Amino acid sequence: MNALQGIEGELEWGVQPRPECDVGQIRIKVAAAGLNRADLLQRNGLYPPPPGVTEVLGLECSGVVVEAGAGSRWRVGDRVCALLAGGGMAEEVVVDARHALAVPEGLGLIEAAALPEVYATAWLNLFQLARLQPGEKVLLHAGASGVGSAGIQLCKAFGSPVWVSVGSRERLDYCEALGAEGGVIRGDTLDGLRDFAPFDVILDPVGASYGELNLKLLNQDGRWVVIGLMGGRKAQLDLALLLGKRIQMIGSTLRNRDAEFKAQLMAELEQFVWPLFAEGRLKPQLERSYPIEDAAAAFEALASNEVRGKLVLVVDPALD
Repeated sequence: MNALQGIEGELEWGVQPRPECDVGQIRIKVAAAGLNRADLLQRNGLYPPPPGVTEVLGLECSGVVVEAGAGSRWRVGDRVCALLAGGGMAEEVVVDARHALAVPEGLGLIEAAALPEVYATAWLNLFQLARLQPGEKVLLHAGASGVGSAGIQLCKAFGSPVWVSVGSRERLDYCEALGAEGGVIRGDTLDGLRDFAPFDVILDPVGASYGELNLKLLNQDGRWVVIGLMGGRKAQLDLALLLGKRIQMIGSTLRNRDAEFKAQLMAELEQFVWPLFAEGRLKPQLERSYPIEDAAAAFEALASNEVRGKLVLVVDPALD
């Protein structure tokens, strides 16, 4: 089969061994794969896959089941999307059957490829780890990103008002159209967020450069969930604020979680989140899809930090 790898900062679409399908797994003929910032890092040699995981890029995909191992609930021909530790940007991928969900009613496969990673990330960090409750106030940094777009919609659906920090007026308008109450545009300072504080939960893919401000913006018993380090890895913090407000600082990753954890996470998405797509309360935020042959252009678009929502690589358009 053909698959996409990142080799010394370049992308290579070439022949790779076809993975075996074992008990409890399914083989998916890939229609499309979502593009995530982790793929950019892996392409550049900065985020290797966990031990034992393929070097093929892609943390989510959609497609059609073409083989189902014993113990799987899926049948050949089922249309699914899946959360992966790697391997989605390929003609085929084999995945733990528990990490796949049916394509939501009314959506095509290309749209569905934009769902698993961002909704799993937003649900894990806002609702499982931060234990977000209805009425609590949320701040999403990088609110127009894929995870931010999913987070805004989930907060709105479950009754928590949400604000954002973004890079432009256009992106702020986009977030407000999704349901954000408001926010600020990044510049020399984010102090405008004080007008909306205090926040009960902050979801932060930036890290060090926002650390001092986050502590000031959080409410008593606030939760600061760090999911990325775009703003650096080392920060000097006033721990008296952390202690005095009883703030919980939570570091979180998803890719290297074990199979059982991911299975339980996907089961929650199926129960609580997936029905909201059929009801029209959640929508994939797919800005653009690219043929797999134009993968380099898609990667550069994501690296520009100008994308609103998600980009998807189309591997087999005939399946959609």
